[in-house]
Amino acid sequence: MLDMKFVRSNPDAVKENIKKKFQDEKLPLVDEVLELDKQFRDAKTRCDYLRSQRNTISKQIGGLMAKGQKEEAEKVKAQVTEMAQELEDLEKKEDSLSAEIKKRMMVIPNIIDPSVPIGKDDSENVEVERFGEPVVPDFEVPYHVDIMERLHGIDLDSARRTSGNGFYYLCGDIARLHSAILSYARDFMINRGFTYYIPPFMIRSNVVNGVMSFAEMENMMYKIEGEDLYLIGTSEHSMIGKFIDTILDENSLPQALTSYSPCFRKEVGAHGIEERGVYRIHQFEKQEMIVVCKPEESPEWFVKLWQNTVDFFRSLDIPVRTLECCSGDLADLKVKSLDVEAWSPRQKKYFEVGSCSNLGDAQARRLGIRIKSKEKGNYLAHTLNNTVVAPPRMLIAYLENNLQADGSVRIPEPLRMYMGGKDCIR
Repeated sequence: MLDMKFVRSNPDAVKENIKKKFQDEKLPLVDEVLELDKQFRDAKTRCDYLRSQRNTISKQIGGLMAKGQKEEAEKVKAQVTEMAQELEDLEKKEDSLSAEIKKRMMVIPNIIDPSVPIGKDDSENVEVERFGEPVVPDFEVPYHVDIMERLHGIDLDSARRTSGNGFYYLCGDIARLHSAILSYARDFMINRGFTYYIPPFMIRSNVVNGVMSFAEMENMMYKIEGEDLYLIGTSEHSMIGKFIDTILDENSLPQALTSYSPCFRKEVGAHGIEERGVYRIHQFEKQEMIVVCKPEESPEWFVKLWQNTVDFFRSLDIPVRTLECCSGDLADLKVKSLDVEAWSPRQKKYFEVGSCSNLGDAQARRLGIRIKSKEKGNYLAHTLNNTVVAPPRMLIAYLENNLQADGSVRIPEPLRMYMGGKDCIR
């Protein structure tokens, strides 16, 4: 959500930003917000005046009564009562106007960083850099589910009977590999100075509204019936929510956190749930990284976060590339975003395995996350997040890039200690 003062002073910049995101249907919201804001400020000014006058006039009543001027005192009382009624009506109007302003401000997109490429959708995202040499082996690489089934590592049919499409049973060495990757990711981030967390897996609606846009919530979140609770789609939701309505001392920043959680997603939209496969599913697990920092530090942290994911995948011999998200592909709260994509030898192309985002002060404004400074007073923090790894999607890249000609899967050195010393799965 933008600062109302910024919208008031820079309406043309806000409209131009909306155009860059190809959301022209939102352009009228800017003028509507400005008109509602004018009405709100007029009402507030009148309220302040009435309160001042009421206090002044009320003091006269006692004096008039003391002088025996009861008739005059009654007239003043009537005047005060009239003021009180107008004040009550105006306060209700203030509340109504404030709610209408917030409703519109919540869907006006954040101002994107000047470096973001302009484009309508993800087809216009821009490749930045490649890491590692993409290899296509001289033998056929089967579909990832086929690889897992040959290794007795997945059961989709049973999951379909218990839960429907978008769920799975992992078993044996594949299940162990899944856990090994998460354990390695946890230690990888701890070794880079991040504090490890396991957060709540359900959050209240005020936190949901603080961390994401309404459209994202509708397409992603599962609501707990009869309670003000939602299942998280990523631990970023809980971890940013941890700081709701807090004032952080400058000396305590930056806060660099890494968190494990299961994730639950409806996956509503054009992509849908896969009938057979684990790329797009309702339930998965993820290691995440979250940073809360001073505004001037967030560009540097953005680079550090995506570099961590690149380094993690390269440590497992998986080639990756980074992709700058264009303006039309950015969620409304994001200032800048970069995807990390892993190489698929079977498809002979890259696919997304992580997304790094700088949200500026958008989440902090919604959640009331402020920084205390002797020089500047209290000001809003910046928040960032990035995926370390999200198996089982990451398993696709891992299995394809470590598959051997005989059907076995090589286990890179960093994972062997988590796999009981095994160097391959047969």
